[in-house]
Amino acid sequence: MAESTTAAPVSAPPFIRLLTSLSQTDAGKSPPVLVERLGHWIDWNHAVPLARALDQPPPQAPDDIDHAPGEAECAQARAALVQAIVEAPLLARRPAADSAATRDFAPYRERYLSLQRAMHSATGRLRGALRDRLAAGPLEQARLAEVDALMEQVLSPREQRWLSTAPGLLGERFERLRPPPADPAATSPALSVESLDAFRQEMRDVLLAELDFRFQPLEALLAALRA
Repeated sequence: MAESTTAAPVSAPPFIRLLTSLSQTDAGKSPPVLVERLGHWIDWNHAVPLARALDQPPPQAPDDIDHAPGEAECAQARAALVQAIVEAPLLARRPAADSAATRDFAPYRERYLSLQRAMHSATGRLRGALRDRLAAGPLEQARLAEVDALMEQVLSPREQRWLSTAPGLLGERFERLRPPPADPAATSPALSVESLDAFRQEMRDVLLAELDFRFQPLEALLAALRA
């Protein structure tokens, strides 16, 4: 009997699952196959350079490779970002019972966007530097560096638009946790202590999951350097 060629479904990364739970959508639907999705994303303007990167020798590596980061530098950057998330005053210390942080999502949104910018800056800088190290290595590593640069160019704009939805989903979650107002004309009630603690934990979880997601390309490049 012929074996089935149907691939087993791939479980979504933790960051995807958390965003799905926040949006209250159906996480059981099968996502489009990656190759099929890439076929829609990569137009001929990107396909030609990608084919060239796969078929021709990569360009010469830059000269300042000696100062490119490695395992330790990436680990330090990640640890600093984790610390910034878990020790953020808004998330680490419970706000006063009737402060703006119990009534309004705006402070949480500002903090999330600030941490997103820090993650984007750190991972972007490290990813480019790791590619420089690969470009200085054997032909296979140098080719991978060029392919990674092209794939980042193709995927990064879509990825950033998708990541930008996280604060909005958290804002919707914040509003759903509010108790119903006794008077519809009154100011929106503050979150209860229990609801606020639950929300702050959820926000920490989403931020840490996003950090893991953003570091995945760096981990792949580090694995290529170790090979």
